[in-house]
Amino acid sequence: MIESLHSPHVGRVKALIGSRGRKERAETGLFVAEGIQALREGLTSTDGPAIETLYLSPSGLARVTEFDLSEVNCVEVTEGVMQAMTSTVSPQGILMVCSIPEYHLSQLNLTDNSFVIYLDRIQDPGNAGTILRSADAFGARAVITSPESVDLFSPKVVRATAGSLWHIPVFESLDLADVVSALKNPECIVLSSHATESIEDFRASRSCIAIFGNEGAGTSSEQLSVAARTIAIPMSGQAESLNLSAAASIVMFALSRPSRG
Repeated sequence: MIESLHSPHVGRVKALIGSRGRKERAETGLFVAEGIQALREGLTSTDGPAIETLYLSPSGLARVTEFDLSEVNCVEVTEGVMQAMTSTVSPQGILMVCSIPEYHLSQLNLTDNSFVIYLDRIQDPGNAGTILRSADAFGARAVITSPESVDLFSPKVVRATAGSLWHIPVFESLDLADVVSALKNPECIVLSSHATESIEDFRASRSCIAIFGNEGAGTSSEQLSVAARTIAIPMSGQAESLNLSAAASIVMFALSRPSRG
């Protein structure tokens, strides 16, 4: 059992979740996930992030008795060491260092009714994680971010995905024009409050990229340098706008309808 706060294990985990964590994650191809839900997904997923090391404190050990961990590299730590390693206020005593999967756009094999999500300069980890979770729920084939977007493997985003990070491919820091080319010219739609076409009426005859812009600045087809249709969410109430992740979820629900194509 690791008892020292000066252990190299502690240093490695803190480097992955600290202020320079994005650089560390990019260089090592590793990220940190916490909690029993992430462990469950890591043990059952065949295509998602693989567990490289599982750290368990005594309280964590008591929570994982249902799992077969015989094939997992487990390291026991004290509660104090776990507290030093975690980025959560009330840790469950379960922390994993996982590998970041390598996906390729050519593997998506989109059909006419398929859609993917493109996040343009999204900054809020909670929004990004919630959108990824909704993308998983509504059958999106992938979530893709632009350069200057939040790191999808940061601790806050990973927590907000509630395990969906293991279910759906993610691609980071890709220019939209390159994505459109790689996916063989799918139809692009951009959410806009000024659009005249409702998402309720939107129909596409081929695969689709749903684009969501920065929380404050938004985005436009001109900024993206691609041809895109603008669509709006009809609102009968008095709210001026919707939270980005709520709006994205509504659009994804509409795109998931069997009658869309």
